[in-house]
Amino acid sequence: MAKIKTAFFCTSCGYESMKWLGKCPACNEWNTFVEEIVEKNDKVAAANEWKNYKTSPAKKETKIVALSEVNFTEEKRIFTYDTELNRVLGGGIVAGSLVLVGGEPGIGKSTLLLQDCLQLKDYVTLYISGEESEPQIKMRANRLKAENDNFYLLTETSTQSVFKEIKKLRPDMVVVDSIQTMQSNMIESSAGSISQIRETAAEFQKFAKETGTPVFLIGHITKDGNIAGPKILEHMVDTVLQFEGDRHYAYRILRTLKNRFGSTSELGIYEMTGEGMRMVTNPSELLISQKDEQLSGSAIAASMEGMRPLLIEVQALVTQSVYGTPQRTVSGFNLRRLQLLLAVLEKRGGFMFGAKDVFVNIAGGLNVEDPSTDLAIVCALLSSYEDAALPEHICFAGEVGLNGEIRAVNRVEQRIAEAEKLGFEKIIVSKFNKKGLNKSHYHIEIVALGKVEEVYKYLF
Repeated sequence: MAKIKTAFFCTSCGYESMKWLGKCPACNEWNTFVEEIVEKNDKVAAANEWKNYKTSPAKKETKIVALSEVNFTEEKRIFTYDTELNRVLGGGIVAGSLVLVGGEPGIGKSTLLLQDCLQLKDYVTLYISGEESEPQIKMRANRLKAENDNFYLLTETSTQSVFKEIKKLRPDMVVVDSIQTMQSNMIESSAGSISQIRETAAEFQKFAKETGTPVFLIGHITKDGNIAGPKILEHMVDTVLQFEGDRHYAYRILRTLKNRFGSTSELGIYEMTGEGMRMVTNPSELLISQKDEQLSGSAIAASMEGMRPLLIEVQALVTQSVYGTPQRTVSGFNLRRLQLLLAVLEKRGGFMFGAKDVFVNIAGGLNVEDPSTDLAIVCALLSSYEDAALPEHICFAGEVGLNGEIRAVNRVEQRIAEAEKLGFEKIIVSKFNKKGLNKSHYHIEIVALGKVEEVYKYLF
């Protein structure tokens, strides 16, 4: 009997070693090596020969070439009916791109891609599923109320069998659900192991690049929120999309973590309905709650997510602490950033937050990282502290510094235009944003202030 060959792989970065190591020499993580079988079967023919594929580019000779001699043409893109997905990908699906979509179980990854593929009736799409049967996928398609004669299914986990069927069908786009269920006969380890994920992803990468066919890989995530498998998987693909949201809320956010063909700061917003994902074209109206009366502790922030302006509601609650240590609780905002703002208010404004419990929430289940929300959070805190509601139809856009100054933010014109479009009458910005800002272009009143104390005097 031939001896089984094994190797040790780092679960963090995919580094390969012939023996077990306590510390990975590549990523310096401890106790991350696991043993896997790597006996390769040379009798299995590699299924990635694409010489006769319909979109295969001509084989070119490998040689050194000057950058100035490179002929560049704009990359060919497939435009879907999903404008949110087009925006996140940088303007459509690039031919030959490899896109990894990650997210929690049940968040809607498969539903989103199935819905978008069913709408592409001019392109032949192959949906490869290693997790669901054909009747299950048909049942979901019926729920989405979409039909497409150019949409094909394949329930298979062996990549060799998958590529044989791809050669027969020759699709324009391929979706793999999920990469953790795929298994290559070239590797003896089980599906989902580090070596299998790396090998199968490399096979799909070679197929995408040599044929110019876009491939979507759906990926599982770990309990820490990271995409399962070695980190090299994210390096191999062209684009990494994160589908996130609270399952108790109807809204889902598609974020870009990596994109070789566009911006990494774009996001798309969807609403989960019984008939699939509905694109949210104007999220500002949904993220601002409709109230019958003005209550204290609520402020509207004019933030930016990529190139898209968003008006979001910030809620704050300041109460007297009944325990020895005051609580600091946040939802959708950075806790350290909140502590910084509280320190600024205590030092520069003289407000005694040290004996208060402070709770901050971003309405709608959003997770906000834009520093321009600082001013809205400060005003919401002061409103709850004084138990006085802020004036109606006023919003805020400004970053707060450690000296209590209101710092300028980028793309202030787009923020002002969005606030005006939604019917706001005033917007408070930094006085340093006044340079180059023509107030006559807007019907909304622009209030430019420089310090937190000035904002307090203006509002209260």
